[in-house]
Amino acid sequence: MRKIGCFGLLFALAAIVALFTVVQLWGGRGPLQHNITVQIATGSSLATASEQLEKAGAISSASRFRLFARVFGSGEPIKAGEYRLPAHLSQADILKVLQGSKTLQRFVTIPEGWPAVMVKDALMKTPGLKGPVDVPVEGTILPDSYSFERGNTRTFMVQRMQRAMVRYLADAWEKRKPGIAVTTPRQALILASIVEKETGKPGERRMVAAVYSNRLKRGMMLQADPTIIYPITRGRPLGRRILRSEIQAVNAYNTYAMVGLPAGPICNPGRASIDAVLDPAQSNALYFVADGTGGHAFADTLEQHNANREKWFAIRRARGEM
Repeated sequence: MRKIGCFGLLFALAAIVALFTVVQLWGGRGPLQHNITVQIATGSSLATASEQLEKAGAISSASRFRLFARVFGSGEPIKAGEYRLPAHLSQADILKVLQGSKTLQRFVTIPEGWPAVMVKDALMKTPGLKGPVDVPVEGTILPDSYSFERGNTRTFMVQRMQRAMVRYLADAWEKRKPGIAVTTPRQALILASIVEKETGKPGERRMVAAVYSNRLKRGMMLQADPTIIYPITRGRPLGRRILRSEIQAVNAYNTYAMVGLPAGPICNPGRASIDAVLDPAQSNALYFVADGTGGHAFADTLEQHNANREKWFAIRRARGEM
């Protein structure tokens, strides 16, 4: 009787040790030595994913992982996506990650005012995207941050950005104020691209839009410096002062040598610049010049404008720039 009791005690102890081992294997420190990312393809089964995890070193045994998942897991299906797994993550937590929705988020950001050539540059330099891409048509990209999954194509991303611009421009056009200077969504896009390049101060956009709108209505030249630069660099920074010959150059974009809008956008304008063109400030201003603070001084008359220019030149002389 005493012998049976000893065997029972030994069996109980063995069971406790086995249970502790299983708990440690499932919920304890995992074998992964460093942080990794894994891409679980669409349609992957638990078996496929476990083999992938074993090869990556996240688990020590694919078959044991599947067994434990069936016994201790919730039964929820795993989800496709890219996941970041930290070092030593337990098998239990790995399963929870794959069953959750917190996939690794990747983004590519297109700032307001970037030209199409720089959009292409950014896409080509973004890790995780694949395939070549052409330079998008200027003005067709809506600046924003766009999420993507590893393996998405660059062409697919451009198409997403273009669809976003089509939607936003159409919605904004429907809300336009009556009596504005532009008569089509494309004209609005072109003028918005000029406004985008002319000021970096959010509070000035509607005033800058008002100046150019007033000039268009009066049949005056827009005389926007960025339109001189665009044919030279396709929107990249010029890196020097504009030459007199470039100011006088006759082409489809230089608004110092033509009346009206240029042939097309000179960058990809953001939402705020589009909105400003479709709802410009109520102003009679026809001129503006830098004021030394990063903003501009606006004027209704040439006399006022010349006085503002003299103030700006005095600031530049004091800085040693003239």
